[in-house]
Amino acid sequence: MNSSIHVALSAFALTWVTLIEYDLEYKKNMLYFVFFASITGYNFVKYFGLAKFHHRSLANWLKVIQLFSLIAFLLMSYYFLLLKLSSMLYVIALAIITFLYSIPLIPRRYVLDEQQKLRDIGGLKVYVIALVWMLTTVILPLIENDKSLNTDVLITSMQRFCFIIVLMLPFEIRDLNYDSLKLSTIPQKIGVKRTKICGVLLLMVFMMLEFFKDELSTITVVSTLIIVFVTLLFLIFSHKNQSKYYSAFFVESLPVVWLIVLLVLC
Repeated sequence: MNSSIHVALSAFALTWVTLIEYDLEYKKNMLYFVFFASITGYNFVKYFGLAKFHHRSLANWLKVIQLFSLIAFLLMSYYFLLLKLSSMLYVIALAIITFLYSIPLIPRRYVLDEQQKLRDIGGLKVYVIALVWMLTTVILPLIENDKSLNTDVLITSMQRFCFIIVLMLPFEIRDLNYDSLKLSTIPQKIGVKRTKICGVLLLMVFMMLEFFKDELSTITVVSTLIIVFVTLLFLIFSHKNQSKYYSAFFVESLPVVWLIVLLVLC
């Protein structure tokens, strides 16, 4: 899990879900780019601070992660060059957001503990992550396929934003024992019970939005209903003392489950 491969698989799966929902062709170059970009981005966010000042004293596991991340970066760069120009420009904008998320460039008066990173602004982290995932797994594949950004795309984007936030709630509940109160996470601000209620409401919005689309299919409705039900169960049974793999493996695997459901139904 330290290598972020599981995260990359989830991003890969959600991007493929978008292609299936919009009846678009399988774009392996774009999907592989998302996969390797997810590894590169997440490892950069997670390990930049650790590796920045300790090159000579890095633990062996971190050296392996660095080498793995370098390989992922090179592969990401290769597949980036195979994207359309419009997609390239879009990806550059996403890269800037990721950069600001990790690098201390924000004025100190807006952040916590003088870290000056976008991720350190109290209460903002979950929304930034959800936004980046939505932009990556919904808008990017549509741009790469020259799909017009219509009302249905807006609805799908709202759905994906809600879905990612709900997926993050079990993580935030788990981290209640470790997170600084200054982070102002959702469970810290409203408690575990109300956090779950908010998650249930977001899943209801996610499901109901499906019926506002101009182009509606039985397959997407059924798959959406299934993933909402499964996600709801994982949200309800999440708690502060959950097992090591509850969120970091099972919850994070739900996008893959969604993809499998769609592939089976198709």
